[in-house]
Amino acid sequence: MKINKTRLTKKLIRNILLIVLFSFTLGGCGDSDDSSIYDVPTIETTEVASEVTTEATTEATTKATTEETTEEDTEATTEETPTDASDEDSEGLPEAEGFVLVTDVIPDAILEIRYYTDYNFVGEQIDGYEEPVALLTKEAAEALKAANDDLEEQGYCIKIYDAYRPQCAVDDFVDWANDTSDTKMQEYFYPEVNKANLFSEGYIAYHSGHSRGSTVDLTIVDKATGEDVDMGGTFDYFGQVSHPDYTGITDEQYANRMILRDAMTSHGFKAITTEWWHFTLQNEPYPNTYFNFPVSSDSVGR
Repeated sequence: MKINKTRLTKKLIRNILLIVLFSFTLGGCGDSDDSSIYDVPTIETTEVASEVTTEATTEATTKATTEETTEEDTEATTEETPTDASDEDSEGLPEAEGFVLVTDVIPDAILEIRYYTDYNFVGEQIDGYEEPVALLTKEAAEALKAANDDLEEQGYCIKIYDAYRPQCAVDDFVDWANDTSDTKMQEYFYPEVNKANLFSEGYIAYHSGHSRGSTVDLTIVDKATGEDVDMGGTFDYFGQVSHPDYTGITDEQYANRMILRDAMTSHGFKAITTEWWHFTLQNEPYPNTYFNFPVSSDSVGR
C-alpha cells in the first residue's frame, strides 16, 4: 500500500502534541486515550516542540468551533461534550462489552466494509479497520434485525458499508482532509467539491456518530437477483445527489430510497437529510461516548 508521507507527518505531529499538552497538564505523566493505537516516539528538539505548540493553538481553536454536520445529525440541536473512551467509557463500561458482531444477530447480512479496503474516498485502508466486519451496540443490532426482517418480507436484504467506526479512523479522515494535495479519489467520490472546503461544507468532522456505536451505513439488495437496488447515487458520494430527497433521480430510484428509509425509521432509527444510506438508533445507549477500539471480531471476544 502506498504511504502518504504528508499524512504520516501530520499524525506524528498530532501525537507529539498529545505528549506536550499532557506534559504541561500532568507534570510529565501524560496518558493519551489513543495509547493503544499510536506508538509515539520521544522528541527532544525544542524547534519541533515550538512548531507543535503553534499548531496546537490553531487546531484547538478550529476544533472548538467545528460542529458535526453532514457526518452526523445535520438537524441536531445542542449536544453534550463528547467523551472519548479508551479502556472504559464514562459509565465504567469496559470497551466493546456492549457491542456485537452484526452477523451474529443477522446472519444473512451482506458486508462490504469499504474502509477496510482502498476503495473509499481516501483511497487507502483506514486506521482501526483490522477486519472486514461490522460491529454495533446490542440495541442497534437488534433494531437493525427488525428492519431487515421487514425488508426480507418485501424481497430484500441489507448490505452494510460501515457500522461502528473507531475515533482513530475519524482522525485518519481528518489528516487526509487536511492534505489538500491528495485528490486521487476525487473523480469517484467528490468531483463537485473542492477538497479545501470539506470541513466548511460539513463532509469531514472531528467526531462521527459512528464512533458511538449505533449508526450504520447501508443499502438493500434484491434477493431474487442478488443485485444492489438502484438508489440513484453511490455510497459516500459528496454532493446533493446523496440527499434522500434529491429530485434529480427517477421515481423508481426515489421509491427505492424510501423503501430503505421506511424500514429503518419504522424500527427505531432516525435518518439525516444529507445521506440516503445513513441511520442512527434514536435511543442509542452511548449518546455522548466516542469509542476507539478496533473494528475486529477480537474486540467483542470472538
